[in-house]
Amino acid sequence: MSLAPRAVLVHRRTEYEELLARHGTHGQAAFFLSSRGRSIEEVARRHGRARQALREVAAAVPLTWRRARVERADLDRFLFAPEDVVVVVGQDGLVANTAKYLSGQPVVGIDAEPGRNPGVLVRHRSADAAALLHAAAAAGGSAEELTMVEAVADDTQRLVALNEIYLGSPGHQTARYRLGSGDEESPEEGPAESQASSGVLVGTGTGATGWLRSVWLERGRPVHLPAPCDPRLLWFVREAWPSPTTGTTLVAGELGRGQGLRLTVESDRMVVFGDGMEGDAMELTWGQSVRLGIAGTSLRLVV
Repeated sequence: MSLAPRAVLVHRRTEYEELLARHGTHGQAAFFLSSRGRSIEEVARRHGRARQALREVAAAVPLTWRRARVERADLDRFLFAPEDVVVVVGQDGLVANTAKYLSGQPVVGIDAEPGRNPGVLVRHRSADAAALLHAAAAAGGSAEELTMVEAVADDTQRLVALNEIYLGSPGHQTARYRLGSGDEESPEEGPAESQASSGVLVGTGTGATGWLRSVWLERGRPVHLPAPCDPRLLWFVREAWPSPTTGTTLVAGELGRGQGLRLTVESDRMVVFGDGMEGDAMELTWGQSVRLGIAGTSLRLVV
């Protein structure tokens, strides 16, 4: 007998809940906002809409299915199972935050506040949840395979991300490292350069609507941005500094499947994190290296 699917509802605390956690009561939160020219009524209304969407999605889960809930802050401690159907109720960024902890499970994106989100990854409404859950669990269900980026360190640490991976100094100061190619077919490092910069950004087509796009525009659109399903990554060095010992030749490029970018740390400490989640980062020390390229897994976004 096969195991029934488990619906895992992923959400995050609303601004209203964060205000209550900080200030204790509705009245104190209202006073805090009013002192800054804001009203708590709109914040409370948005909280109500978000929680109503979560209730509607929970009610749409078939009675024969198992179910679980996980808050964004607990994602790194939650164990996803192969038979899970993951339902993200919130913003586009919450899908990206969740993607790094998955290994091929189908993901349904539900927009908790239609009109406030771009809807790139949360494309559906809570009223569609029942049909989407059945489609996600059905064999051969329709899903887009969104390319992800991975970083693999020489000590076997591994990190994946849906939008982008950033490598830099933990204090956002100057990062010092050696940058070169590191293809799977030729493990030895290719042409390389010692650099001092604000860090390195490696992103996907999904990330091409955010941070990656801003750097791409600032560089004068040197290449075409990839689409979310394209097996192609773009990378940029941020604010490389020329000196007698550091160069600015290798500052941008693209990576196809099987190609890699290798970075060797030349300072006391560097961090590597994905999709803005600095609290779940890899830490590297002097002499360690990390390879970046297209991840072996992708995000299965139910359409």
